[in-house]
Amino acid sequence: MRIALIGLGSVGKGVGHVLKNDKRFTITAAADSKSGVVNDKGLNIEELLAKKKTTGVCGSHEWNAMKIASEADYDVLVEVTPTNAITGEPALSVIKAALSRGKHVVTSNKGPISVAYKELQKLADENHAELRFEGTVAGAVPIINGIKHGLGGNKIKSVSGVLNGTCNYILTRMEEEGLTYSQALAEARDLGYAEKDPTYDVNGTDSAIKLVILANTVLGMNAKLSDVKMVGIDGLTADALLMAETTGQSIRLIASIDVEKNELEVSPRLISELDSLVVEGTLNAVTVDTEYAGEITFIGRGAGSVETASAILSDLLSVYEKYAE
Repeated sequence: MRIALIGLGSVGKGVGHVLKNDKRFTITAAADSKSGVVNDKGLNIEELLAKKKTTGVCGSHEWNAMKIASEADYDVLVEVTPTNAITGEPALSVIKAALSRGKHVVTSNKGPISVAYKELQKLADENHAELRFEGTVAGAVPIINGIKHGLGGNKIKSVSGVLNGTCNYILTRMEEEGLTYSQALAEARDLGYAEKDPTYDVNGTDSAIKLVILANTVLGMNAKLSDVKMVGIDGLTADALLMAETTGQSIRLIASIDVEKNELEVSPRLISELDSLVVEGTLNAVTVDTEYAGEITFIGRGAGSVETASAILSDLLSVYEKYAE
């Protein structure tokens, strides 16, 4: 299948890595924020990334993401650009352009799915195209497909989890070493776990966006970001974590959905240190409380270039198995 790869940042590089030797897929178009390139015979992803590193662009200004989505010849658009949590743009319009042409879309971009999932799914259905987005929540952890298919037929009572690796790393380091919030954040930045501006992570917004995606795509709700009660971790002190530890408890930033009450919340919570959600470092963990299967917990790497690309590859294979001739 022919792939149009939109976004050549960390995740885009990961996608290139996992696809470069896979004979089932050929990258025939690619775009970064400034340029694009199309070659129906296939692009050499390593040469493409080397050019971007050297020149700052992957191709020419003749092509860009929207023109590729609207005009290039491909089977699946893989959209992995940075998230805009408020409008979902410009990725939202790019994805719409692809779906309108009956092109399949696989994305790890949380913005479009959180703000316009129902509209995008309707557009996909009308044009007989697939819309896949496993990589939008919990990175390599197959939580969306796990709930939709692995737990199919179960009534879901609640979902709760650690959905932000940056916050979890900070809390782990504060707990283990008694670091202050500022010290742990600085360490997370140095290691590349936190962005230069970590506001979306530490104030709970990133977790809330992922919660909205789960609510709407898996649980059939109609939630918006503004519906999520949200408290971040930036007000926590090392003393609070140490005090929790003396009582056999831990503090984690927990994102939760109570399906019956229709309540979504992100906040630091005291939980038993033996709870399955007390994971270390940048790991993610999600517990799903079901009618028949009881509580099922998914744990794994919630972010990272190749890790998120793993989720994208899973979605691509689902599309390939369904549509490849």
